Amino acid sequence: MKIGFLGPKATFTDIAVRGLFPDESAMPYPTIPSCLDALAAEAIDLAVVPIENALEGSVNITLDYLVHEANYPIVGEVTAPIRQHLMIHPDNKFEEIETVYSHSHAIAQCHKYLHAELKEASLVNTTSTAAAAKYIKENPQEKAAAIANILASEEYALKVVKTDIHDFSHNHTRFIVVSKQNRKLETENRDFKGFKTTVMVSLPDDRAGALHQVLSAFAWRKLNLSKIESRPMKTGLGNYFFIIDIEMKEDHILIPGVVAELEALGCKVNNLGSYPSFQLGREKQVVS
Repeated sequence: MKIGFLGPKATFTDIAVRGLFPDESAMPYPTIPSCLDALAAEAIDLAVVPIENALEGSVNITLDYLVHEANYPIVGEVTAPIRQHLMIHPDNKFEEIETVYSHSHAIAQCHKYLHAELKEASLVNTTSTAAAAKYIKENPQEKAAAIANILASEEYALKVVKTDIHDFSHNHTRFIVVSKQNRKLETENRDFKGFKTTVMVSLPDDRAGALHQVLSAFAWRKLNLSKIESRPMKTGLGNYFFIIDIEMKEDHILIPGVVAELEALGCKVNNLGSYPSFQLGREKQVVS
């Protein structure tokens, strides 16, 4: 299979792909939309993109693109630990840093360290942490640093000057695997956690207690929900849909029963996928 992922090489998404598909051909794309567009054009078989971070919340562009642009099924997810390190070009010095480059989420995740140690440095957002590392490699004349993972420091030959600069030690990101067809991922020889089903629910207009009725349909069937989130429908102010993650594989009784009940209440329900969930281990230790 050909796997597309949010690049360039050595992003956290790349780490997720290497963990989940170690023997497959992988191709980086500069943005999440370009990766999903490649899937639409059948240039790749699967797309792997981030969908949620434990500290910064959902990756809205991924959710919106799946709902509004490319309605392809989610066929898997993988959760990976996030460790952020400060790295510079080997010709430069920590004391000379004037600018720090990274993804906006990574910069936010390292706020305390940056405020304490690099208060005067300018912070510049990039499309990914690896893009920041790549920029530092290609621009040694700048007195700059990047926030990225250890794979990026190795890929772009940078010097790690401070490890684990993130504010919280238990940060993780969820990545989803998307396909044009409803492919089945093997669960053997992987860190398999269980199955999930994700549905999108639009509530009927102007009905008091509609969300309570939706949640009740899951509750009395004792279906555990790991996440519920509202997103704008982009049809007008105050119009929202809900993304709901159910902690079970799609079956022939419970989940279809929920869908039938919600539709009877006037809701619109779209199944975004029923898929296996995997967990990657911790990143290897770094020596500064």
